[in-house]
Amino acid sequence: MRYDEPALGPDFQIDVPTSESEDPTLVERIKRLLDSQKFAVLATQGAGQPYASLVAFAVSEDLSAATFATPITTRKYNLLVECDQVALFIDNRSGGEDDMMHIQAVTATGRAVELEHGPEWDEWSERLIDRHPHLDSFVRSPTSALFRIDFIRFFHVMRFQEVHQWRPPKRG
Repeated sequence: MRYDEPALGPDFQIDVPTSESEDPTLVERIKRLLDSQKFAVLATQGAGQPYASLVAFAVSEDLSAATFATPITTRKYNLLVECDQVALFIDNRSGGEDDMMHIQAVTATGRAVELEHGPEWDEWSERLIDRHPHLDSFVRSPTSALFRIDFIRFFHVMRFQEVHQWRPPKRG
């Protein structure tokens, strides 16, 4: 069995509620943050080396998955093909806040899946283009790949060091 965070192991747990029914405000905070930001840092890995890339993204309503596009001739694409374990980092520090206590961040871990053209590709590409209309030709280009990240866990940080964990619903 592969874990979403190998260093932490399968039983890692922060002592906070982990479902929407237990803490709906946590899920609402995560959703508001993801809705307010159009770009994220994608963390990938390869040959024992971490990499970070800026991506334009869109997320599903239930926060179980997100999508982004990338050219197929990039290191990012090759790393995603080699290793599907990724993290997406989203924060609001560009909001002009001078006080670090108001900055929020989410690290969402999961698995990246390259989507083949078909109904699912159509659904996710439409979601991404709706959010980023200027990327229409890029997303539809034969030299671009569309990926879906199936989220396993979210770590939400606020007030600089207050960390909460939430697990989204599993994708069907």
